[in-house]
Amino acid sequence: MSLNTEGAQRGLFTVVTLLYWTSMYIYIPTLTPYLNAGGYSLSFIGIVLGSYGFTQMLVRFPLGVFSDRLGRRKPFIVLGMASAALSCLLFLLPNGWIWPLAGRIVAGVCASAWVAFTVLYASYYESSRMGQAMGRISVMTVSGQMIGMLLSGALSEAFGPRTPFAAGAICGAAGLLLALGIREPKSSADGERGGMTLSQVSGVVRNRTLLRVSLLSILAHGVLFITMFGFTPLKAEQLGAGGVELTLLVFAFMLPHAAASYAGSHYIVPRLGSNATVALGFVLSAGCTAAMLFVPSLELLYVTQALNGFAQGLHLPLLLGLAIRDVAPSSRATAMGLYQALYAVGMFSGPFLAGWLNGEWGLDSGFLFGAVLAVSAAAFTWRWAVQDRDRHDKAREGARGGGA
Repeated sequence: MSLNTEGAQRGLFTVVTLLYWTSMYIYIPTLTPYLNAGGYSLSFIGIVLGSYGFTQMLVRFPLGVFSDRLGRRKPFIVLGMASAALSCLLFLLPNGWIWPLAGRIVAGVCASAWVAFTVLYASYYESSRMGQAMGRISVMTVSGQMIGMLLSGALSEAFGPRTPFAAGAICGAAGLLLALGIREPKSSADGERGGMTLSQVSGVVRNRTLLRVSLLSILAHGVLFITMFGFTPLKAEQLGAGGVELTLLVFAFMLPHAAASYAGSHYIVPRLGSNATVALGFVLSAGCTAAMLFVPSLELLYVTQALNGFAQGLHLPLLLGLAIRDVAPSSRATAMGLYQALYAVGMFSGPFLAGWLNGEWGLDSGFLFGAVLAVSAAAFTWRWAVQDRDRHDKAREGARGGGA
């Protein structure tokens, strides 16, 4: 079958996306236990975890602007796959604190390429279907993450703690080879080439919806990288988890997360609206994160993570779609780059601050901090919803007055 047909290209894109996320997340459930077993302090572990987001904070926005100036997405997808393989290989280098830190920094470069992935996939859809497009690519994201994280514990237990990193390098290399076959639609390449002007960049930066959802996403990713992608595996270890139990923990979180990514855009948002869906996700996430302070067993920890996964699957894909909803196609990589650079602040500061809190007052203090972040996000969502409603009411009243 030719790879030039639209169906074949979407299939190829899906496989590359799955390998991209699998390679980055195949070692996540065992990363903090692996570093802890290596004798590193909780504070240093927080720095390693936070460096992933810090790198994205610096790289994603310039990458998005550069992509729009070139009118190309594929080169950055290829860069992402090459970085995925390299980051895993760096973790395999022996002796020295520099290698795990370098590996996580390069993983941040890899994750920055997600700007190009999302914009290229968005180009397959009309603007009116942006929410569905982001819901579908979010399912790909969660599926790749879930595949990687489910393999992590089993590989580590069967073949040793270094095995997930080797498997991640193989997945990255395979994705790199397949990415070379991706073809960009003309609408996302030649038709957009010509470069972003400074006024266009300035207009994107001032977009009200983009700035609002970016702040919410900073808080959301702070919670995510404090919990499941951060210190939750250590909590599970304290409760007696081994490799199999860590795999079950991943399954408990990621399956509801994937289900919510699809159900949210197709069923929940049409009934509740965007603001209510986002607020609901944050409220549930706050409750589940706070509950981790009190769980006495692995079984109850699984329950909190299942609910937390569903909650975060409600708001993360929705925020992703809102970030580029009001932006012209030729500026979307810039908007997405800014959005992802800003939410990387949460990926960096969340685990960094939680690592410091954990080092001073114990593991539960970081989870309490995560719950506070989620409550704050719910409050912002409610406040902005009220402001928008009042603004629309005044506009309608003004229109009636003008018509009279």
